[in-house]
Amino acid sequence: MNQGDQYQDKKLQWLEKLVGRNLLDKMLCSFSKSTGLKAILVDNKGNTLISTDHAIKDCNFCDMIKSDSNGAKKCQRSYARACTEASKYGEPYIFRCHAGLIMWAAPILLDEYVGSIICGQVLMWEPEDYFLEEIEEMVMGLNIDVAAVKWSAAQLEIMSSDRVQAAADLLFVVANQIMQSGMTVLAQRREITAQQARLAEEIQARKRVEIAMGTIESRIISSNSLDKEQELKSMVRNGEKEATAQLLDKLLVDIIAKNSNHIGTLKTRIMELVVIISRAAVDGGAELTEILKLNALFHQELLEITSPDELCLWAKNMLETFMNYLETNKNQKNLLAIQKAAEYIRKNYRNKLSIDDIAQAVYLSPCYVSRIFKQGLGCTLMEYLTQVRVEEAKTMLKNPKYNVMQVAEESGFEDPGYFTRVFKKLEGVTPSRFKQYAL
Repeated sequence: MNQGDQYQDKKLQWLEKLVGRNLLDKMLCSFSKSTGLKAILVDNKGNTLISTDHAIKDCNFCDMIKSDSNGAKKCQRSYARACTEASKYGEPYIFRCHAGLIMWAAPILLDEYVGSIICGQVLMWEPEDYFLEEIEEMVMGLNIDVAAVKWSAAQLEIMSSDRVQAAADLLFVVANQIMQSGMTVLAQRREITAQQARLAEEIQARKRVEIAMGTIESRIISSNSLDKEQELKSMVRNGEKEATAQLLDKLLVDIIAKNSNHIGTLKTRIMELVVIISRAAVDGGAELTEILKLNALFHQELLEITSPDELCLWAKNMLETFMNYLETNKNQKNLLAIQKAAEYIRKNYRNKLSIDDIAQAVYLSPCYVSRIFKQGLGCTLMEYLTQVRVEEAKTMLKNPKYNVMQVAEESGFEDPGYFTRVFKKLEGVTPSRFKQYAL
């Protein structure tokens, strides 16, 4: 294999790792079969990396041009120029090849890889004499049958400018899908690399500490890992997402530092963390049946992981899944508790109510129900109780058979003076003046 072939092979292998050969073949073949146009994937030097010959072959015209080595080189240079122009502007580039055919290129830009999908081999007008003469000039010097080439050119498909533009746009969509798939893999790789660097730095720092402080310090670190696991349970239970993620990284450092060469042991230790985190999630209010389903899913995923780097990223995503579920579940339960507290207040506003009474009714601590009520409705329990009582008072004040004293008592205010002060603060007028306006 010469140096040029090695370069092409290296480029193709790199692209296949990002996107996958099957996906590349499938997308190019789907485009070719749906449009009837041959599509090829080229690099920035015009080298063909993937071709859809098995789906759509070159036209006779192109076969004859490429049968000559100089003609094939000219085709490659046309592709390289089209790739450069398409990548320069980041959009489909419609061009005439060296032999005069209409083609177009859609750019693919993935990190260090620059390439394009090329397709076409059509005409946009009826071939006239001057065009055939122009072709004769273009192929001059090639060892081919000029008359046969001119005849083949006259048989080429003629496409309108609208169809050419539509095909170019569709090709651009295919190229963007390939880039999006590659970008997803690149982002994951970068995330793994970044986490690997962080963990490697922690591991090296830990090793230096162990060397400096000897066996005793190493035992202390082991003991600290148990403390960290207990701390992790507490943080998960309390829904402390950011702090929990940071602590998990430290635990992963502990685990990898001692088991870096034993992937099976690493998986076992991390599965122990899954159990610890899931139990803490249940303690934090998550549904046990849902947590057990997640555990089963995580166990299956864990079996398929083959490297410590993937394992660390997987552990991070596992924790995030648990924390998001716990947060969602807690929010739902909080909303239900707020609704029950509000309903209890509306039903019992005439009675003398305290925060303890309301908390007991919804089976939560006074401090917790006060906090979530304030967060959910923007007012305290007592403020909400006052608002309910004032709204009821307004309804009663509109009825002639009730005087202000009766209204105050019936709406839950024991002190008429306090009732008047609260009513005026919320409504801007005294109860007596409100009653005059209402009647």
